Amino acid sequence: MRVHIATDHAGLELSAHLINHLRSQGFDMVDHGPAAYDAEDDYPSFCINAALAVVADQNAGLDSLGIVLGGSGNGEQIAANKVAGIRAALAWNLDTARLAREHNNANVVAVGGRQHSLEEATAIIEAFLAEPFSNVERHIRRISKIATYETTGEVVA
Repeated sequence: MRVHIATDHAGLELSAHLINHLRSQGFDMVDHGPAAYDAEDDYPSFCINAALAVVADQNAGLDSLGIVLGGSGNGEQIAANKVAGIRAALAWNLDTARLAREHNNANVVAVGGRQHSLEEATAIIEAFLAEPFSNVERHIRRISKIATYETTGEVVA
């Protein structure tokens, strides 16, 4: 599986750890930056580029997910969710990471690097990457309604 990752300065240490750790587990890691620490960097471009790459891969039929990191993960999730086709979920424990995939078929996970230890954050990311989508009809129906709004602006009851 290909995994696109992006961060800001607050998640740079976690990002470097995850890239090495997940590569050692066989994931094809693609780093969307930043390349170096800059306390004044702006995460939106990094996160949007990672999200665009996830959508491009998925549209090409590739097995691909994304990870966006920051101090809290909130802004990074918001930025990623601006990309059509992205369902980015903020995960703060193992259950929210698993449910993001199982119920929402989330294709990007956001984690706050300042909110967890390295071990906790790694476990959250691993749980997200390992969990399959359930393909339960009610979840498919709900995701379809979101996609309809995203592409047409129509709110389906």
